[in-house]
Amino acid sequence: MQRESIREAFDQMADRYDSQWARLSALNEALHLLMGALLSELPGDAHFLCVGAGTGAELRYLAGKFPRWHFTVVEPSAAMLEVCRRNAVEAGFADRCHFHRGYVELLPAAAEFHGASALLVSQFILEREERAAFFRDIACRLQPGGILVSSDLSSDMASAAYRSLLEVWLRMMRWAADMPPEGLDNMRNAYGRDVAVLPAEQVEKIIECGGFGSATPFYQAGLIRAWYSHLSTDTA
Repeated sequence: MQRESIREAFDQMADRYDSQWARLSALNEALHLLMGALLSELPGDAHFLCVGAGTGAELRYLAGKFPRWHFTVVEPSAAMLEVCRRNAVEAGFADRCHFHRGYVELLPAAAEFHGASALLVSQFILEREERAAFFRDIACRLQPGGILVSSDLSSDMASAAYRSLLEVWLRMMRWAADMPPEGLDNMRNAYGRDVAVLPAEQVEKIIECGGFGSATPFYQAGLIRAWYSHLSTDTA
């Protein structure tokens, strides 16, 4: 099953994940800065949902910027969630977090969250209807007017622009992240096979089919694109 293979892969890389990608932290920092601005109008005591939180990079940023927020942290990999919990303890905000090992659809279906994030998560769902269902599972847990911030790898893989940008992306991985040749080959082969890299307009349509209003792009760095969208009034 796709889910299980992904979970096992993240279990295996959890202990080295943060150090492995530390040299690419600038990509996250710019995204987090814009995300913080988007979310700054949420209530001072907002309850926020972090879906597929990994080791908690966006969680650490948001917890630092919004000291009265409370977080529900969803992550299917037990090893990644443990690193996330440990990072939260070290940073002093673990008491504001509820850690949930599993998937978002297993949370109580109550509209209790003011906002949600799903960064580099939905790209691992290969079937489009399942991907839309993922966003619906988030939508039904948001309060009216709730906001979603999401990001994924996105490009038109049939285009010359993608082929050119992919080479730049892999060059960055080799140059900045010191990824070995076999790792670059694995990454190249995974796109489109294990990672659903779709054109931006198709990702936006999937988000909207998941119960959100117009998905507005606000960030791009290489192959990473990010959007924000408010809960559709038809869903609320």
